[in-house]
Amino acid sequence: MTELEKGPQGRRRGRGARERILGASQHLFREQGINRTGMDQLCAEAQVSKHTVYQHFAGKDDLVAEYLRHFDPDVLPGVFDRTDLTPRERLLAAFDVPASTPLCPYIGAAVELHDPRHPAAECARDYKKAIATRLAETAREAGATDPGQLGEQLALLIDGASARTRVLDSDCFPTAAAIAAVLIDNAIPAASPGPSTGG
Repeated sequence: MTELEKGPQGRRRGRGARERILGASQHLFREQGINRTGMDQLCAEAQVSKHTVYQHFAGKDDLVAEYLRHFDPDVLPGVFDRTDLTPRERLLAAFDVPASTPLCPYIGAAVELHDPRHPAAECARDYKKAIATRLAETAREAGATDPGQLGEQLALLIDGASARTRVLDSDCFPTAAAIAAVLIDNAIPAASPGPSTGG
């Protein structure tokens, strides 16, 4: 490495800059919103220059989309990839959300951006479809008669609970989980009784 490739005190310039920018965006966008977060504030939080940001991202729109892509890339693996739970238990685990959890970042981005063609809005749509798909796949494993419908119903409940919790500043997920349990039980046929032995 030449001296020109080194930064202050011999450190490589830009090392970890992309990760710091994404980390700052996750913190600021989630805590105060996308529109209220200016590039100057984001650069200060990430300890990078604007030039460095634009080396990694085409602009704020590109950064917002990448922030969403990195937020939960595997679509709730802590729920859907658990092997210690039955499919029914995994469906209900999707509602085990602490009341202190901020508004879903995908809902927040879609509401703030207003433009359905914005790359972040596309990411939000893709993620929400992926949640419904994973719920439907799990409902299929659980034996639901119409897993696609159940997946959509549960996805709607999750989003409604997220928004209502934020608006009312009150935990709405327990109520949503109780409704989900009824929907799940109604969607999964009861085990047929064994043959009667007569008397």
